[in-house]
Amino acid sequence: MILPMHGKNTPEQGLGGSPTEAGELARQLSDRSLPYRDPLVRIDWSALSADDWWLPPEMLSLHGVAAFESLPEARRRALSVAEFVHFAQGGLWLEALFMERLAGGLKLTGNNAARRIYQLHELREEAGHSLMFMEAIHRSALAVGNTAWSRLWFTRAVARHVPFDSPLFWSAVLLGEEVADRFSRALRGNAEGVNPAIHQLVSIHLMDEARHIAHARDVLGRNMARLPNWRRVPLQRLSAMLFARFARIFYYPPGQTYEMAGLSGGAQWRRRALANPRRRAFVADQLRSIRKIARDIGILP
Repeated sequence: MILPMHGKNTPEQGLGGSPTEAGELARQLSDRSLPYRDPLVRIDWSALSADDWWLPPEMLSLHGVAAFESLPEARRRALSVAEFVHFAQGGLWLEALFMERLAGGLKLTGNNAARRIYQLHELREEAGHSLMFMEAIHRSALAVGNTAWSRLWFTRAVARHVPFDSPLFWSAVLLGEEVADRFSRALRGNAEGVNPAIHQLVSIHLMDEARHIAHARDVLGRNMARLPNWRRVPLQRLSAMLFARFARIFYYPPGQTYEMAGLSGGAQWRRRALANPRRRAFVADQLRSIRKIARDIGILP
């Protein structure tokens, strides 16, 4: 299958549109990225305890499953830590791919200094997020092995090899960021009883990602406005496939996650999560608004 691509931009244009419009947004986003403070020093890591809830009970994949609800609270809290670690691993996976391409894409900005400056802000912020996630994983004291994210080999290949200025690349970026953003918003909106350091981490991530999402939507909106109709169908099919695979792993952790929380027979617990009507309803609610945004932009059918 031929991957949909946009025609090459001139150095003066940079990504996704006229220098004036794209540059003005980049300047605004750069201004909102200041002053920069290292997130590692903004979080009270001394407050982080693996004995606390790291996700609200309602956000756990097994919430409402009788066999899980009958377990001691300490075991259920342990799953909240393990599932947050799964979320953090997903953030690391996404941000590593994005930073790799952002760094390589700096040369495409040409003489567009505003766009180059904003991309450097994004690189700095994404690196900060990765450091936050790594610190949280380290402090969880869980024996983390190979992650489920390594199974998304096709998504990784797309992110690494399609042109940086193509709608397919930015479609993958936006959909991944939107999924993480919706999850983070749900966490912050139900944070009563959640460890305060986790609340701080998620709040920092949300504020920065709001700018990153605005940037991705702008790039996609400009590119899609110029994309011929005959290229939209394959783009939408590929985007839908990438989106479905990413969301399934994001919301339904692998068996290893349950075993890290002390639940033996991880594969069986995952099957329970997949069949859990409360989890399905939660996921459907999370994805509904993302699909609407993606359809309005034109990247999902």
